[in-house]
Amino acid sequence: MGRLRGSLVGSAFLFASLSAAGEDAARSSSDVRVQNIEVRLSRAGPVVLLKVGNKAIPVFVDALVAESIQGAIIGQRPVRPLSHDLMHTILEALDAKVSQVVITFKAGIYYGALSVVAGKTTRVFDSRSSDAIALAIRFKAPILVGEELLDSVGVDLPEPGVKEL
Repeated sequence: MGRLRGSLVGSAFLFASLSAAGEDAARSSSDVRVQNIEVRLSRAGPVVLLKVGNKAIPVFVDALVAESIQGAIIGQRPVRPLSHDLMHTILEALDAKVSQVVITFKAGIYYGALSVVAGKTTRVFDSRSSDAIALAIRFKAPILVGEELLDSVGVDLPEPGVKEL
């Protein structure tokens, strides 16, 4: 069993080393922290809303990812672990954690830069934005978006207490 664990740990770190993204995903001065996250159903399918102030960035996801994110938001644990729960458990077992996520948008695709801290080492991994969001919620890590992204793809939210006609 110890040999298997060592092999798994070694494989995880090898995979992590091979998957690490560059330092370009480090926090920039124009990044803002997502204040709230909601999962909603839309005509186009499930959507995760990353809310900052009176704007929200819509990230469309598949039903399974929407369920995983919603479960993490409300603290609901599935009967059997989903992929995000498994990754959370693995990282914790290795004394690692997600320290932050930076969401970017290029050529119509959202990207997630997932920062993972293990000991004194921080590595940044390229990720689907939805996977990065799901893990950030589980680790209570900040999710950051650029002000330019918020301005370009963010949708205005109605003011609280104001009814639309």
